[in-house]
Amino acid sequence: MAHLVENMAYVGQTPWHGLGNRLTPHQPLEVWRHQAGLDWHIEEAPVRFIDSPRGGLGEILSFEDHKVLYRSDSRAPLSVVSQRYKVVQPEAILEFYRDLTEVSGFELETAGVLRGGRKIWALARTGQTGVLKGNDRTDAYVLLATACDGTMATTAQFTSVRVVCNNTLAVALNGQSQAVKVSHRSVFDPDAVKRQLGISVSAWDEFMYRLKRLSERQVKDTEVQTFLRSVFQDETAQRTKATITPVNERAMETVRALYDGRGRGAHLPSSHRTAYGLLNAVTEFVDHERRSRTADHRLDSAWFGQGATLKRKALDQALRLTA
Repeated sequence: MAHLVENMAYVGQTPWHGLGNRLTPHQPLEVWRHQAGLDWHIEEAPVRFIDSPRGGLGEILSFEDHKVLYRSDSRAPLSVVSQRYKVVQPEAILEFYRDLTEVSGFELETAGVLRGGRKIWALARTGQTGVLKGNDRTDAYVLLATACDGTMATTAQFTSVRVVCNNTLAVALNGQSQAVKVSHRSVFDPDAVKRQLGISVSAWDEFMYRLKRLSERQVKDTEVQTFLRSVFQDETAQRTKATITPVNERAMETVRALYDGRGRGAHLPSSHRTAYGLLNAVTEFVDHERRSRTADHRLDSAWFGQGATLKRKALDQALRLTA
């Protein structure tokens, strides 16, 4: 089966899926653009179709309200969208980081293409970090991603990465993701997005304070089971005490094993028998253990899909233990 990651570039350790072009640090964006497979444009064309009556040659007609998006290099179609749809070019994703890397000390760590060009992302370390008990370090990143198939808005969000296990978690405070989303019905203004994100930079210390509280909250065995049910069952199923589906039951068993010691970093003081350990068991399950067609499908889910939703739910449930 073909990989979802068509191409990518990275610095540092080889990514979990083992794909990509390794770069030395501090490469110019022009090198990143080529090595990450972002050196093409999204082109537009009218939608045409053939009205073919039986026995006739048919007539070429137009669908005026929509347009086809396709790649400039391969001519491969990407999607059919409305005429109001505003395209964000692959180059714009990297250009977003130009002043951040050249002036503000950010460092690009990975960038690439998913699903044949339908989804594009770049991830950069901000330079902010936090350390919990046992030298358990978490670094701050900014992830910028867009899609041209209607599956997501152009989104810039703060993301934390726990160094010991590479678990990722979107930074959220008071149940709200620290993200800026721009609809494809609006023109993407990178400067405006960065100004809005600037407000969130100060939230990093508050986010780390909450992780510290999680690392100090000891958890009882009965609370572990309640937490897992809250994460893997919806509220209706919990109220009616419905039977857990086999898929969710296996997921809960895997997360419990990660929490009990199989997880990377599970024995650190910050995680051992704590609410933070529960949260990390879920993020490790989503990022590294959850069954998926390929590791790249798992990446797509962990950052943008059901996996990201599951991690947000786990964070909310863990924070309730400290309330």
